[in-house]
Amino acid sequence: MGEGRGISVGIRVISLDEVDSTNEYAKKIARKVPEGTVVLAKRQTAGRGRKGRRWESPEGGLWMSVILKPQRVDSRLVFVGALAVVDTLSEFGLSPGIKWPNDVWVAGRKIAGILTEGRAGEYTVLGIGLNVNNPIPPELQGDAVSMLELIGTPLPLDRVLERLLFHLNAWYRVFKERPGLMMAKVRERTFILGRTVKIIQDYNVLIGRAVDVLDDGSLLLDIDGQLRRILYGDVSLRLF
Repeated sequence: MGEGRGISVGIRVISLDEVDSTNEYAKKIARKVPEGTVVLAKRQTAGRGRKGRRWESPEGGLWMSVILKPQRVDSRLVFVGALAVVDTLSEFGLSPGIKWPNDVWVAGRKIAGILTEGRAGEYTVLGIGLNVNNPIPPELQGDAVSMLELIGTPLPLDRVLERLLFHLNAWYRVFKERPGLMMAKVRERTFILGRTVKIIQDYNVLIGRAVDVLDDGSLLLDIDGQLRRILYGDVSLRLF
């Protein structure tokens, strides 16, 4: 039970004005720095999300990657980031929810994305992109939103970062000590449950009702009365 107590997310913060991708930078230094090291950038020139999608990362947002060194690779680490973002946003008066597998939405639009990458047995990089004060490009305004737009006033980035690191510490500890509890909280905060969704996996498209998020992080889908387990991986989910 005490395995996670010695870890402090944010034990070291490397702050950069500009970088191609905080995840790429973090992967280059992961073996040489202590667990919990954070790479933070004002701007990313080649920020990306899952499936290589470009992530707009202008100044004003929180673009960061945390270097973790769990005993084994675990896709559920993405939920450490998602839960920490949800708790942080809630502190600022917002009502966020998790869109399985790796996004956080508020008021029907995406406000944050989480991307995990790594090398088995060595490290996992947990990347988080959170729209805080950054402008949303016109072509994305129907799909994405910032804290500034929702709250109506700019927020101190250092304050948002402080709360996010606090919650990352807390949820990483829960992940290591009580993963079942963490997954119970994921289920509570996943807003797609009970809704009809479309899953795109390679060239396969599935449409069904999202029933549950299982303890291994997979999504349980009801397709015309037949239950199917969708693994966290290279999948996309769309809402109806």
